[in-house]
Amino acid sequence: MPLFIVHHHRSHEAFLARDAVKGATLLNHLSRPNAARHGVLIKGEAVAQGSHLLVLIAEAADEAILQAFLVPLREAGDVDVMPAVTFAAMVSSGGCAEHPVDVSADTLDLADACQDAAEAGLLIHSVNPLNGETSVPDLAGGAVMPNGRFYLRNHFDIPALGGDTYRLSIGGLVERPLALSMRELHNLHAETRVVTLECAGNGRSLFDPVVPGEAWGLGAVSTAEWTGVRLMDVLERAGLRAGASELTFRGADSGVVDGHDAPVRFERGLSLEQVRETDAILAYDMNGEPLSPLHGYPLRLIVPGWYAVASVKWLTEISVTDQACDAYYQAEKYWYEWTRNGHDERAQVKLMNVRALISSPGEGESLSRGDTAIRGVAWSGTGAISRVDVSLNGGPWREARLVGERRHSAWQWWELITRLEEIGPLTVRARATDMTGRTQPERAEWNRLGYGNNSIHSVAARVL
Repeated sequence: MPLFIVHHHRSHEAFLARDAVKGATLLNHLSRPNAARHGVLIKGEAVAQGSHLLVLIAEAADEAILQAFLVPLREAGDVDVMPAVTFAAMVSSGGCAEHPVDVSADTLDLADACQDAAEAGLLIHSVNPLNGETSVPDLAGGAVMPNGRFYLRNHFDIPALGGDTYRLSIGGLVERPLALSMRELHNLHAETRVVTLECAGNGRSLFDPVVPGEAWGLGAVSTAEWTGVRLMDVLERAGLRAGASELTFRGADSGVVDGHDAPVRFERGLSLEQVRETDAILAYDMNGEPLSPLHGYPLRLIVPGWYAVASVKWLTEISVTDQACDAYYQAEKYWYEWTRNGHDERAQVKLMNVRALISSPGEGESLSRGDTAIRGVAWSGTGAISRVDVSLNGGPWREARLVGERRHSAWQWWELITRLEEIGPLTVRARATDMTGRTQPERAEWNRLGYGNNSIHSVAARVL
């Protein structure tokens, strides 16, 4: 196919790094998977350092196809398209850098990490910190999400830890303080669990009125097979002293947050009782491969059933105490906050709410008359899914078929085979119920920080 060079010039006033939403939208549009859907193959891209010039090398069947794909760029600046010969090797990657990033030796290069995430098909929300969600149609497939399409949630820069020099420190109210290497952890009895992780803010953008925070759609959820060692086995190896009741988990990531002058570490706490109830593990493999830096290499805490904020990445320290953790991300964030009957109330974000998502049909999809399959996934933090009900165009709820074995800590596939007779708009709704009897509400209760939105999912499609 013909090869083209594209120059995109942005004025200082229109520089998209000043608008995170527009920047992320443009970044998603320029991702290789999306470009391919428009008939364009992006062979390379680069941002000229210190300027507002983006260079693309692209293939398309003809220039008209390429020009149609470039419309969003024209809305953000000037675009020049020139025929080219092959010299893509001269163009380095880095199109994900919204602004120059000062990358130290102990953090991951965000531009490269972002580029990889966008090429894998994630919908990028922000680059620094790097946050991206899985598209809901991509949830369809196997029992687990491929590592590259597993959603990303970060608060700070991504640590680049060395596996050979890594040590997990366990101290406090223990008989034998430990500093475990990865070799020592691998020598302990290994456990493998299939666990769904969901960001507590998943669905935040659907709250009305709007709440602050990352404006997640519905794709900040994924499932993986995690392999590691039971946390209780490691704690028993250290020996718990009298009075030990609380644990604080510290990640290697840190940064500046509002209201604090000094950088803060990412820290979360659990009680010993909660650790025993969840049977948490210290994971070093994800879907049969070593954890990537994006997902917590070399070691990550996995807490089944809890929102993913509890599953601390880049875990370096466990402190055993008799006092509950009071760190920033424990005491000031991840709380439901409401005003009820004129009184302020709050409750800590813990177990995932019950929820079902429709992966097929997709929003705006056109369907043919006749037999069709409505499919999706459902999960809950308090028990396995007992049923999923589906409603078409406001009609009665019909029970879907649950696919595969029931798992307490992983999502459940479901499907409803139905026949579509009438041409026109089609609204599909799905709600899940778990084994404890919890059912999705019509509309989740609004809270100030936008957590736990498990409102019934609805998809608008059309029958042709």
